[in-house]
Amino acid sequence: MFDFLDLERYDLFGAFWVTVQLTVFSGIGALVWGTILAGMRVSPVPVMRAFGTGYVNVVRNTPLTLIIVFCSLGLNQTLGIALLGEDFEVINFRLAILGLAAYTASFVCEAVRSGINTVPMGQAEAARALGLGFGQVLRLIVLPQAFRSVIAPLANVLIALTKNTTVASAIGVAEAAFLMSEMIENESDAVLLVFSTFALGFILLTLPTGLLLGRLSKRVAVKR
Repeated sequence: MFDFLDLERYDLFGAFWVTVQLTVFSGIGALVWGTILAGMRVSPVPVMRAFGTGYVNVVRNTPLTLIIVFCSLGLNQTLGIALLGEDFEVINFRLAILGLAAYTASFVCEAVRSGINTVPMGQAEAARALGLGFGQVLRLIVLPQAFRSVIAPLANVLIALTKNTTVASAIGVAEAAFLMSEMIENESDAVLLVFSTFALGFILLTLPTGLLLGRLSKRVAVKR
């Protein structure tokens, strides 16, 4: 069946490997930036709360395609920001990571903030009574418990990120969706088979992630 597609003409595994790289690097960036935003949103400083709230509301309601294209046209072609890259493919790959991380961070922020809200206020008040500052309370007391309670929501964000990497094809990143478009154009008599092949590939990427992180969330859940 797959011989009918002449898969030797296409680097199928290479395309999915790019998708995996986009997911991993963007996921790490989104987790770091989203956690910082969550800290801002619960901060006692009004300016930080306003920035965190504004960022989440604006970015979360902006189409991801627009953000990715802005990273390419606005940052690279207009402002000349190349992110230490010289090759066109490398530059767009890094810009795609930047755009995906910036977008996904808004969802990570809300997931982490919901976890922060599950931590009893008494623990934070007791820590402050001992002389700990806001940053110390957040880092040592609140966030460790918050992360344990939001592993499942973060898993859903990661799965959504994996699927959202297809938008990177809009700026020429040779990931799975980019190759799928090429194969559909070249193999017009086997469109259904092409779709099925890539659907199976994304299922193999996302299903184990959901199952593993789902089990992990049950094992480390905070008992209250």
